[in-house]
Amino acid sequence: MSLRDITLKSEYRTLKDDIAKDFYIPALKQSVSYKRAVGFFSSSILAMITDGLYELYQNGGYIQILASPRLSDEDIEAIRLGYENRDIIIKNAVVRELRDYEDFKTRDRLNLLACLIAEGRLDFEIVEPMLTNGSGMYHEKVGIITDAEGNIVAFSGSMNESSNAVENNYESFDVFCSWKNADEERVMSKVEAFNRLWEDQEENVKVFKFPEVKDLFIKKYQTDCYCLQKERDCDFDEVAEPKVDYDRVATDDNIAFVRPEWLHLYDYQLEAIDKWQNNNYCGIFDMATGTGKTYTGLAAVARLCENVEKLAIIIVCPYQHLVEQWAGDVRKFGVNPIVGYSGSKNKDYKRRLASDLFDFRMGIKKRLCFLCTNKTFSSRAIQEVLGKTRGEHVLLVVDEAHNIGAEHLRKTLSVNYEYRLALSATLERYQDDDGTMAIKRFFGEKCIEYNLGRAIQEEKLTPYYYYPIVTSLSKEEYKIYQELTKKMMSCLIKINGKLTLNELGKRLAIKRARVVSGAVDKISKLRDLIEGGYKDKNNMLVYCGATRLVEQDGDISIHDDIRQIDYISRMLNIDYDMRTAQFTSKENAEERELRLRAFAEGEIQALVAIKCLDEGVNVPQIQTAFILASTMNPKEYIQRRGRVLRLYPGKKFAVIYDFITLPHAVEDVPYLDADVRAGDISLVKRELCRLLEFERLAKNKHEADEIYSELIDAYELYDFDVGNESVWEELV
Repeated sequence: MSLRDITLKSEYRTLKDDIAKDFYIPALKQSVSYKRAVGFFSSSILAMITDGLYELYQNGGYIQILASPRLSDEDIEAIRLGYENRDIIIKNAVVRELRDYEDFKTRDRLNLLACLIAEGRLDFEIVEPMLTNGSGMYHEKVGIITDAEGNIVAFSGSMNESSNAVENNYESFDVFCSWKNADEERVMSKVEAFNRLWEDQEENVKVFKFPEVKDLFIKKYQTDCYCLQKERDCDFDEVAEPKVDYDRVATDDNIAFVRPEWLHLYDYQLEAIDKWQNNNYCGIFDMATGTGKTYTGLAAVARLCENVEKLAIIIVCPYQHLVEQWAGDVRKFGVNPIVGYSGSKNKDYKRRLASDLFDFRMGIKKRLCFLCTNKTFSSRAIQEVLGKTRGEHVLLVVDEAHNIGAEHLRKTLSVNYEYRLALSATLERYQDDDGTMAIKRFFGEKCIEYNLGRAIQEEKLTPYYYYPIVTSLSKEEYKIYQELTKKMMSCLIKINGKLTLNELGKRLAIKRARVVSGAVDKISKLRDLIEGGYKDKNNMLVYCGATRLVEQDGDISIHDDIRQIDYISRMLNIDYDMRTAQFTSKENAEERELRLRAFAEGEIQALVAIKCLDEGVNVPQIQTAFILASTMNPKEYIQRRGRVLRLYPGKKFAVIYDFITLPHAVEDVPYLDADVRAGDISLVKRELCRLLEFERLAKNKHEADEIYSELIDAYELYDFDVGNESVWEELV
């Protein structure tokens, strides 16, 4: 057989095709050469296409990979090990490592990668663009597969070489075959282009053979891994922020934590720091998303370091990507922090923390800086180590501090921390007065309250237009909603004189909220908007719910058991031929960064997300947001609005489409029984609360007011008062 004998389509799409099974494996089985040029490579792809690679291996085949330097630590180590072992094999004539199919198949991806390199079956070259502005990355995505008869299959498109690209991304690529007259010229053009790159004969790029690539060169790119997620917390003076060689950041923890000269702070940021200092370095920075929390916080730490000779600094964040972003910013202040969480590159962070803390207590070190997630901070091991700081000068900084008010986390707020700083755009915890009060008691008074309205007025955030899109539950959805509501009523209990839901009731409430989030009417309304002028637009964000669609009689069946985010991704990409990518917790840091970069460069028109963009990820290019799912929790919808309002060159305003969900269509409300209408009120009021908050600051407030008035009239809610709802209405 040859490549001519297998069935190949002219185009493959990940949400329609099984890329590994339908394309990679059958093509590689017939091949003797596989050449791949990609912006991002991960060894995870090897585990998915092992069957094809084994046949290529048996055919005496050879693999060449051209990639950007954005490689994971473990892949770098496997590649390095492979080349080292290749030298040993050549010098000592060592027998083959890969003996048979079972041996080949059972090796883990890293071992297989190292073995293929060691045997001279796989070679890496690293590509760096040599651009005049010094920025950019190698971003091409081309593949070339050749069989023993000289037949060639070339493919190109959006897909990188990783399992995530094959399984989870929405990707597509076109396929060209050398034996087809219409494709022959295209195939040869791609072969020649690849070969020129491999031989380092292409202008404006430099190609490095992997054994020659220095660790510093690789790390230069790894350090920049979170550059597009990093919060740009304030503007800068004429002096631009310099490029930082993080490998040369001082590791002497006796140096001061110093605010860099290029960092310009606004008067409101300096006033907040002054007040925090006057409050004995305790307090809260309550600042809207995008107004400078991170740099204000770090500048406050620098101020404390000016006045305290010996200081341990503990910085706590809810998520791993936030920890990494803070770590990058801390280094700009001259300190190399200990970074601790379960997946941290600093595998020995516990040992280093214990060792450095001992030196700190002995006076050998004057500075100690530890960065970690909430989970790591609350672990028994870390709490035991940090408990040894008693009697020392210690500062605790908590980012997204509303999270630390959770019952299991607030127990970590120890009196050992003499100095305290909380940062949050949404400090008040939803339906948790105890948690909110615990935060305020521990950290003290607010040193600044810089809200969204002020930020827009003072041009620190972008003004926006707000369009409520009214949707309603289907008959099937309403039936499920009512059933869950009845079950919830039996779960009400009294605690300290207040009605609340027991644990079962809380789980039912989550299920009911997901029914509302996944209302299929939102799909048709989104279609109308896309067809009305957004099909060819860029810089869009679609927020979905963590829910599955439940329509029974329409095009979407309850038996499909498909998540809303997956359905919308397919709809946008397949029905409208748009370029979108999901942004969820499934993607690793490298994949997220590549998606954000592709989004910034216009390769991706829209990001489709659930909650992963809620806290800490900065994507200022977003101009239009479609919010299909939102809870009553102000923290969530305020953060989602904030994602869209970041300043960006050329961005004069943002547009928000908020999908308001009612139990019944507005036109049907006058014909409903009084009891049915009364049962709808709690959901209607919850949606109206969000509508009022969003339209309050919108440039087109009057338009949103008209929709608000229509809903008030339909349900005769003339005495509706957001601040005067009963406990029952707030809960259910």
